[in-house]
Amino acid sequence: MTKPYDDVENPRKAEHEIDCIFIDRWSSRALSTEGFTEEHLLSLFEAARWAPSSSNIQPWRFLYAMNGDENWEKFFNLLVDFNKMWAKNAAALVVVLSKKTADGKPNKTHSFDTGAAWMSLALQARMKGLVAHGMAGFDYEKAREVLNVPDDYEIEAMIAVGAQGEIEDLPERMQKSEVPNDRKPVKEIAARGEFPSNWTED
Repeated sequence: MTKPYDDVENPRKAEHEIDCIFIDRWSSRALSTEGFTEEHLLSLFEAARWAPSSSNIQPWRFLYAMNGDENWEKFFNLLVDFNKMWAKNAAALVVVLSKKTADGKPNKTHSFDTGAAWMSLALQARMKGLVAHGMAGFDYEKAREVLNVPDDYEIEAMIAVGAQGEIEDLPERMQKSEVPNDRKPVKEIAARGEFPSNWTED
């Protein structure tokens, strides 16, 4: 598969030296099923499973549906209407869960650790020329009900995954925003010593 976004100008600039993968990864909505197989998706889960976690608990879990399979409508109908407009072209939809307990006790880092697994998945997708777009725009309670998710699992997010699609296939209003967005400068997210008073202004 070709690398995604090669025809999209990336305005991002790093303030400090980092690998280009971190600024090249972004959440495109232009997706396609073309050439995408379940093995591609499993390779992303393979990357996710090697993420770090507290005491190696590995609280992340992934439920998924492939476009057109018997589970697709169940997953797709969880999405809000805005996300349905573009995620309909995804090759797969994933629901991300985290187990809130370990050995019968609360696991305070279940969400933190699962975020690391998501980032591993997202970076692997970029390196393989795939698109992985995380979403909060879906019905969390309905997801718990229709997917039979137990109460001791947190429903964290959904992910639309696929091959690179054509920007022209998106609704016109989405095409204009189909570019990598920027980030806050380092000085606004990291500080030596005590909590800065100006951070409370966010």
